[in-house]
Amino acid sequence: MSTRSTTDGTTKIGVRLKISALWIAMLFLFAYGDIFGMFQPGRIDEIRAGTVGGMRISQTFLLAVSVYIAIASVMVFLTLTLPPRANRRTNIVLAVLYIVSIVASVVGEKWVYFWFLSVVECALLLLVVWNAWRWPTRADATVT
Repeated sequence: MSTRSTTDGTTKIGVRLKISALWIAMLFLFAYGDIFGMFQPGRIDEIRAGTVGGMRISQTFLLAVSVYIAIASVMVFLTLTLPPRANRRTNIVLAVLYIVSIVASVVGEKWVYFWFLSVVECALLLLVVWNAWRWPTRADATVT
């Protein structure tokens, strides 16, 4: 399922590992984007005042953000364990939904780092979609 050596000495990585790694990389970018956001002038004061990006920080807000991150985090595991057909569909649908949410979050954004991270996050998610779309018919086949 994970890797396989070829006759030319290279290693083919299974589609499950590729997609799982893409979700992990995207999550790192999410985390660092939030961390870097703390360095913006006035952001800490805004948070202390109970808002972030014009939204009131509440239990509902924090729960919604937690669910958003938890879904992407669980995809790391589900990609490794779901049957191929369900895996393919779940990865395509969720990656597209995350892309839409990321694009919506950059509307009106002025900080270049945020745009950069958002573009890279979307690129990683497009690779999730691409790899899931090309999912092999055999359960443990690889996509190169």
